[in-house]
Amino acid sequence: MYLLTWILCILLVPKAYSLQCYECLPGSSGTCTDKTVCSDGQQCSALRFMSYAGGSKVTDIRSKSCALPEHCLVGSLNFGVSKTTITSKCCATDFCNSQPAPEAIKTSPNGKKCFTCDGQTCTATLNCEGNEDYCVSTTVTVGAEKVTMKGCASGLFCSKTATAEITGAIGVDVSCCQGAFCNSANSRSAGLLLMVAPLISLVLFS
Repeated sequence: MYLLTWILCILLVPKAYSLQCYECLPGSSGTCTDKTVCSDGQQCSALRFMSYAGGSKVTDIRSKSCALPEHCLVGSLNFGVSKTTITSKCCATDFCNSQPAPEAIKTSPNGKKCFTCDGQTCTATLNCEGNEDYCVSTTVTVGAEKVTMKGCASGLFCSKTATAEITGAIGVDVSCCQGAFCNSANSRSAGLLLMVAPLISLVLFS
């Protein structure tokens, strides 16, 4: 009797519900007609990647798709003269990602300080903002020379998974630490937007 009841329950319970979401490739106009079905555990998401140089916006890229909840994050990578922000918005009903992710809100200094690069040296002070609670150093090989950028970063960019993915995907060494001015090694600095394009590629196409 119990076995028959169990079999009937299995047969009568509807199939697992699959969430449907809008999907837009990076660089689209923002009007999404493509649709996708998410895998188990995923939600609908909208992602926005913005970069600034000297306070002026230079990049604003948006995409939509499915994502795991742990990938629905907000963070920034701040080198002082240039800053990259990522915002995301996730939801769990069909096609709920119709609106784009919001623009990153203006943040205030949080009291943490890190070294940043100014010209050919990396001894200037940068006041970290918002949830930038790490100091960061990135090293890029340009020709036969290694150049470095330093600044503040959110945990989004500093997890072991993220730093491994950055290194593996675009060949950029990323080192994060916690503590005032912990990124203290002096190096020649890289060009203003040297890190922006590789990070766009990593976040949106990996």
